[in-house]
Amino acid sequence: MKYEVVELSEKKIAGIRIRTSNNNEDMSSQIGLAWQKFFEEGVYASIPGKINDKTLGVYTNYEKDVNGAYDVVVCCEVEADAKLPVDVSAETIPKGKYAKFVIHGDVKEAVQAFWMELWNMELDRKYSCDFEEYQGGDNLTQAEIHVYISLN
Repeated sequence: MKYEVVELSEKKIAGIRIRTSNNNEDMSSQIGLAWQKFFEEGVYASIPGKINDKTLGVYTNYEKDVNGAYDVVVCCEVEADAKLPVDVSAETIPKGKYAKFVIHGDVKEAVQAFWMELWNMELDRKYSCDFEEYQGGDNLTQAEIHVYISLN
């Protein structure tokens, strides 16, 4: 898989958080339900101070590596001083070096295939914060998704 190494600035994000692991047989459905809740229960609409119309799936607070537990935050990027609703979780994507991948296709299938391929790559991962940035638009079968993987 092709990627470029980029330096990112810190980003403040806001959304809903779950804890899971790749060893959890319900992981995919848990993440799917979090995305569903984010949009269908009005969480996205309730977040003030959005910087853009992109949504993110953020993976952070890794217990260790691909085999440990981690947090998933379904969210959007917000202004640093945004006053968030009580039921919304805030997190910071740290500045640093990331491998940036650009994938296209069905949001569920393309992202799932990406992660399966990534887990087999020799990449010097930091396991601090990784995220998918959905570029907007309503066509979920022809989406463009940027994936950022934190590097050492």
